[in-house]
Amino acid sequence: MVYSGMGPDYRLLVRKARKEAAQYQLKFEEEIPTALLVQEVASVMQEYTQSGGVRPFGVSLLVCGWDKTGPKLYQCDPSGAFFAWKATALGKNYVNSKQFLEKRYKEDLELEDAIHTAILALKEGFEGQMTAENIEVGVCRKNRQNEIIFEKLDQQQVADYLANIPN
Repeated sequence: MVYSGMGPDYRLLVRKARKEAAQYQLKFEEEIPTALLVQEVASVMQEYTQSGGVRPFGVSLLVCGWDKTGPKLYQCDPSGAFFAWKATALGKNYVNSKQFLEKRYKEDLELEDAIHTAILALKEGFEGQMTAENIEVGVCRKNRQNEIIFEKLDQQQVADYLANIPN
């Protein structure tokens, strides 16, 4: 899960999502489907939008997961609305990045090409010099044992990708 907006709101929603996932795991002895988790988080966000005496959450979320049918990506708005995407962007200048992804995204992208495309899309809305110290890249994939893993690339790996991108 990544966010754009207010950090404290994000942390509260992550805590809620982790709690939901743990409860589902205990009850059904399997991992929660991504769509159900997103629906639960969006429901909390929507409840705060419509309730009196509390302010709405000031955060938009991108939630990535992998269930029985493959990888999933969802966007949750502060209103509690959520959408499924193949590729999307969030935050300041997101419009340019989304347009870039609409032009470049293909279903059959290899992992290396997908990382390269994601960094190029990030560059579309980036202010200042993009370096390995001021961006992070995460990858959700299956390993050799067919287990789903999430890993954050280290700064050297990000620097290698950045070196292959023209200025």
